Amino acid sequence: MRSTPVPQIDQQSQAHPILAADHMSEWMGIVVEESTAEAARISLRLRKEMVNGFGIAHGGIIFAFADTCFALACNDPAGDPAVITVASGADINFVAPARQGETLTAVGALVSRTGRSGVYDVRVTVGDRVVAEFRGRSRTIARPAT
Repeated sequence: MRSTPVPQIDQQSQAHPILAADHMSEWMGIVVEESTAEAARISLRLRKEMVNGFGIAHGGIIFAFADTCFALACNDPAGDPAVITVASGADINFVAPARQGETLTAVGALVSRTGRSGVYDVRVTVGDRVVAEFRGRSRTIARPAT
């Protein structure tokens, strides 16, 4: 997968409304560094419960981390509260391992949007080392009743 260059995004609030009840992201310890209408940057320090029997980050953890960045990039923190943008599909390519104690960074951005459908790329890194490339496909829908 070719990753689209991620635009520079200005610092905004570290809080994002969709994380208010996201217990998975809370458990993972995800930190929102930046979030705008079409891009996001988050980070995570890998803990011992996040690595597999080989001593490297579990693929499910990396996928969940990239998926969270995708969700933040898809959902404008100041957007219309009557709609949400959800994943309609996603793929990930694991490029290099990450280890306990390392800090992952994910940067995601909109690649294209047509109507209610979008495509986003997320790059997961440890420093300058690319760990994974994620491509998410999104769909904007009416917010379900709670």
